[in-house]
Amino acid sequence: MGRFLRAILVGLVGAGIVHVLVLLLIPHLTETDVWARLEARAPFYEVVRIDPASGANMLHLPDPLFEAAACRIDLSEGIVHLQAEGDVPYWSMSIYDRTGQNIFSINDRTSSEGQLDFLVATSAQLTELRNSQAADFGTAVFVETEVQEGIVVVRAFMPDPTFEPTVSRYLAGLDCRLR
Repeated sequence: MGRFLRAILVGLVGAGIVHVLVLLLIPHLTETDVWARLEARAPFYEVVRIDPASGANMLHLPDPLFEAAACRIDLSEGIVHLQAEGDVPYWSMSIYDRTGQNIFSINDRTSSEGQLDFLVATSAQLTELRNSQAADFGTAVFVETEVQEGIVVVRAFMPDPTFEPTVSRYLAGLDCRLR
């Protein structure tokens, strides 16, 4: 019986130590999420290139044939207009909330005329925009979300190194603007 109690006591002490260590690591791990890393590098609406080769990779880009850029948005300040000029073999855009949950995704195959041109707004902002009819947004696609703060990630396909200048220009020209 003594060995059994000793084993239970050792197990409880070990579990307690592990529990305390996990609690102590939580602040360290949450401070290094994508939101915090982007926040440290750029203010809202500023596009940041995600470069895996430089060690500044904030996002996990599992496919080396994709390059990416990101910007943080805050819809409490107004509608956000996302645009990119030019052509790349393929692009995709995703919007994530602060916690990293994907709330919207689209690519050039399913967008209007294959162009990256989107307005991101809450339902109240879109209702107000439609009622006012003051601004002309051309062929922009309207994306409705109730998330106030988020991250927009645009990925571009680079089939071989000769496409690097084209993809770099495309991502450098990404415009993430408060309207």
